[in-house]
Amino acid sequence: MAGNREFVNRRLHSLLGVIPIGVFLIQHLVVNHFITGGPESFNKASDFMGSLPFKIVLETVVIYLPLLYHAIYGLYIAFTATGNVNRFKTYRNWMYILQRITGVLTLIFIAWHVWQTRVAAAFGSEVSYDMMHDILSSPFMFVFYLVGILSAIFHFANGLWSFLVSWGITVSPRSQLISTYVTVGIFVVLSIISVQTLIAFAF
Repeated sequence: MAGNREFVNRRLHSLLGVIPIGVFLIQHLVVNHFITGGPESFNKASDFMGSLPFKIVLETVVIYLPLLYHAIYGLYIAFTATGNVNRFKTYRNWMYILQRITGVLTLIFIAWHVWQTRVAAAFGSEVSYDMMHDILSSPFMFVFYLVGILSAIFHFANGLWSFLVSWGITVSPRSQLISTYVTVGIFVVLSIISVQTLIAFAF
């Protein structure tokens, strides 16, 4: 019984990391990238997302609850699982370790980002270009956001590879090699988008 529960929890954890959390990550990065078209472009995109009907319900059901489960169970995995990097120094073993490290870094970043933006908005602040410019004009916060966002992107891209394997989508060594190239490509593309966004906000 415990084994079945563990199996279900891990599959659910993996699924939620891709849908809806991974989908939301991509959407969030794309919306933020509107800043490269100027402050007005970003403010319009931000206002549109903020004016969606049933926004609080959607955020709670589609984002916060899945993220909370994924984070809590992810911490359990991170602090109970053991890697074998010291015995087998392979690429995939290192990805396994980095997945756990970036998971913790991402959780810290998300908690702080939500505090700076969503919680601040609940107390009357406006989530706008001015808010993000004020945050990212600090060199420390710029580096903090850069590390946090890149950690989140890596965690998603590498987690997508694991999802494809654990759900039986990529079974053969060849399919897993192809998915490695695809997920690395996803990491690179989303990272470029994110760096462009951060630079546009800060400067």
